[in-house]
Formats: sequence, C-alpha cells, structure tokens
Amino acid sequence: MTAVAARPGRASADSGTDPDGRAITWLAFRQVRRGGLIVVGLLAGMSATVAASYASTVGDALDAAALAALAENPAIRTLFGAPVALDDPGGFTVWRTGTVLGVLAGVWGLLAATRITRGEEDAGRWDLLAAGRVPLRAIVRRHAVVVVGMLLAAGFVASAALAAVGTAPAGALLHGAGLALVGIFFAAAGVLTGQLLPSRGRATGAAVALLGTGLLLRMVGDGVAALGWLRWLSPFGLVALSQPYAANRVLPVAVLLVAAVVLLGAALLVAGRRDVRGGLFGVPAGRPPRLRLLGSVPGFALRRLVGPLGGWALGLVGYYLLIGLLAVSMTSFLAENPRFASLAAQAGFGGLGSVEGYVAALFTLLAIPVGIFAATRIAVVAGDEADRRLTLLYAQPVTRVRLLTAEVAVTAGGGALLCLAAGAATWAGTTIVDAPLGPGAALAGGLNVLPVVLLCLGAAVFALGWLPRTVAPVGALPAAGGFLLQVTADSTGAPAWVGRLSPFAHVAPVPDLPPHWFASLTMVIVAVGLTIFGALGYQRRDLRG
Repeated sequence: MTAVAARPGRASADSGTDPDGRAITWLAFRQVRRGGLIVVGLLAGMSATVAASYASTVGDALDAAALAALAENPAIRTLFGAPVALDDPGGFTVWRTGTVLGVLAGVWGLLAATRITRGEEDAGRWDLLAAGRVPLRAIVRRHAVVVVGMLLAAGFVASAALAAVGTAPAGALLHGAGLALVGIFFAAAGVLTGQLLPSRGRATGAAVALLGTGLLLRMVGDGVAALGWLRWLSPFGLVALSQPYAANRVLPVAVLLVAAVVLLGAALLVAGRRDVRGGLFGVPAGRPPRLRLLGSVPGFALRRLVGPLGGWALGLVGYYLLIGLLAVSMTSFLAENPRFASLAAQAGFGGLGSVEGYVAALFTLLAIPVGIFAATRIAVVAGDEADRRLTLLYAQPVTRVRLLTAEVAVTAGGGALLCLAAGAATWAGTTIVDAPLGPGAALAGGLNVLPVVLLCLGAAVFALGWLPRTVAPVGALPAAGGFLLQVTADSTGAPAWVGRLSPFAHVAPVPDLPPHWFASLTMVIVAVGLTIFGALGYQRRDLRG
C-alpha cells in the first residue's frame, strides 16, 4: 500500500488547528501516558531522594584527598563516570544517578517511539489513517512530538525536584535538560530507524545498538584519558561534559540538542518518501525459504529466541568482560580508601574490598537486564496476539498452553544462558588481569540471580493471562522495581521491612558468600505459581485483536 501524497486541498490537515491532527495527537498521548508518568516519577523521585539524603549518607566523608583519589581511579571513571562536584549534594546526585537515569530515559524514549510509530503501522492501524486527510509525515511528526513532550516534562520535573530539595537552580536545570535530551535523542533515533527499516523489531534493535554504543563510548572516554574526545560522540558523554553543579557548561548540551533535532528532521524527511508499512531499506525479495526449527512448537519458539538472545548476550558479555578487567583496579582502590567502601555498603554494595565481593555486587545487577529480557520475550507473545498473528495458529490443533509452555521454557533457558555467559566473561576478564577468581565461582555468581529472573518471567506470564496490556512493565517489576526499591530504602534510611520487600534483599552475594538456598527456592516457587496462574488466565480469556 502506498502512502497518499498531500494534495492542495488537504493543506490544513497538517496544521495545529485541524481536528484530525488533534485527534492523532491525543491518541499518541494516550498510548504513552502511563509509561511516561512512570519515567517522570522515577527521574524526579530518585534525583530528589539522593540529593535530600546526601547529608545523612555522605556527610563529611568526602574530603579533598578522598575526592582526588576517586577522580584519579580509572575503574571508578569507567563504571560510574568522572566524579565532579561530589562535595555538593547536586553534584553527588548527578554522579550517582545520572547515567542510570539517562539510560532509563533513553530506553523508554526509543521503545515508546518505535512502539507507537513503527509498531502501530506494522499492525495495520495506520492504513486507513494514512489514506485520509493527514499525510504519513504528519502522523509520524505528531507521534514524535508527544514522546518528546513527555521527556521534556520528565526533565523539567526532575530539575524542579532537585531545586526543591535545596540544590543550586542552575545545576538542577542543566541536569534536567541533559536527562531530557538523552531521552529525546534516542526517541528520535527510534523514530528514524522506524522509517528506515521495515519492522518494529529491527527498528528497536538498531536503536538499542546505538544506545549501547553511546554508553560504551562514554565508558572508554572516561576511563582512558587519551580517548577523552570520544565523549563528544556519545549522548551520555555530552551530558557528563556539561558538569552540572560545577562548570555548568552549556555547549555540550547544545550539541546534544542539535544532534536530536537532526535525527528528528531526518526521520520526518524519510517518512515523506516511503510507502506505508514499508521502509527506506526494504527486505530483499526472492530469498530461499528458511524452514529450520519450524517443524514443532518448541522449535518455533527457539527460532524466535535465537536472534534476540544473541544480541543480549553480546552486550552482557562485553560489559562483564570489562567488569572482570577492572577487578584489580577497583578492589585495590577500595582497600586503600575504606571510606568509599563504607559508602558503597550504605548503598547496598558491601564487600567490594575483595575480588569475589566486587564481582558478587556486580552480579547482583545482572538480574535487571536478564529479567527485562525474560519479560520482553513474553511481551512478544502478547504483541503477536494483539496483532492477530496467532489467530489462525490457535484455530489449528495447537492449544494456548502448549505454545505458552514452549515460550516459557526456551525463555527460561535463554535467561540461564545469559547468566552463564556473563559469569564466563567475568572470569575471562579476571584471568587476563590475574585476579583470584575461579571459573566455578564466576559461573555460580551469574546463576545466583536466576531466581529473580524467573520471578520476572512468572510475573510476565501472570500479566499475559490477566493484564495483557501490561506484560512488559509487570514482568520487569521484580528486577527493575525491586532494585530501585532496595537502593531507595538503603539511601534514605527507611525501615528494614521496606528494603526486605525487594527480591534483591534475599539474594546472597555469591561467590563472596554461600547462596541463600531457602530464599532462592521460595522465589522459584512463587515464580512457578505466578506462571501457572497466568497460564490459567491465558487459557480462559478471549484472544485480543
């Protein structure tokens, strides 16, 4: 189907006063409002919480000598960014949460952009819309503007929250603008890849690869002084170069703004030059059929998993190889500066003075990406159902439970492989730098977070059966939400029972300490129960679409 070109009589359809255009804008807002409000709350809440608790958690622990030692350590700079203005509550907040919140804003921006543009178009919901009064370029533009507006609101609220707890207004405004622009940059990248590539999956994969590359460039630029110029090529590096609460440099943020505008402009230009449900780069026609693994339901589920699993494995292996390479530098630094080890313990990362304690703390974070991986795989099933790709399949002698069982089994296996890959990469890195970590200990540390991953998988299946429109966020809640809850509770001195609501409070620091077998078994039992209950709901309810 070809996009309908704009005619002179339809010129007003792309104007801000056109009722059709306003309806499209309102529809786009309804599609992103829930996730956007969550991002607004997280950016503002985490920033304000860390800044407000600065005096009680850090206080006078950071003197001039300690700050100099921190700034000179390459491992610290690589993992967390260059420490700037840590003697200021706002500066400490930027260093502690800036990269994490930037990644959060970027991931949400690109996922939301590809979902409400390329995803809606792939599902056929833009066919009649693009044949009407509003041209395709205007449809894409209005959806992009809504995502950008939500991210601008998140940055503004984060700035207001930081200013409200007493940090310098200039630094708060610059930091909020940086967070918003990181999200806008990757949202623009998502819109652009959605116009270039002919499917939502490929567009999302390309945008995520860009985000990972940007994060890697920031880490290398911060860790290797001779390659510091690489930070100018990364959205995360540009935000770091702005140095809120210290130099308050506007130029890097302006460069990031220009880059985001260029991506959005390119996306709108391409949108006016392609067909509906097509991309500037189409799929080659006439290739031979690929029938491997299509002879059974489990084989089909495995085939669907292989591509995404390879991408996730590549990213995790690269990150945890770096973790292993930095083991000696990080542990030596913390052994020489016990005050920082104490601050890390207050933030929930104890035992960093030894190699096993250091890798155990970083293995705990592994549950977040692997748990999100599990949730997104079940979300793919929900998307296939909503897009009516499963309707004819279920009309055959293939039950819903059979298909779901295959998806759950291969996803759980994929999660275990990702944990093992991260453990093996960490061991390889520590072996290169002669750090004392055996392969068995590294693999055990990776597999130790598997119960949390299974909780995410169970929560996603539960949502598929009873809340099918919320599979991804509900599935990610045990990992992402649990970690945020633990960090917030530890940073603010909340009652002990609040922190223990998080699954991470029951995960032992393996290989530094033995596993908590009872807690792990309990989480697995809960995960199995959620899966069974979700499967029952999935079997009983009507198909979506």
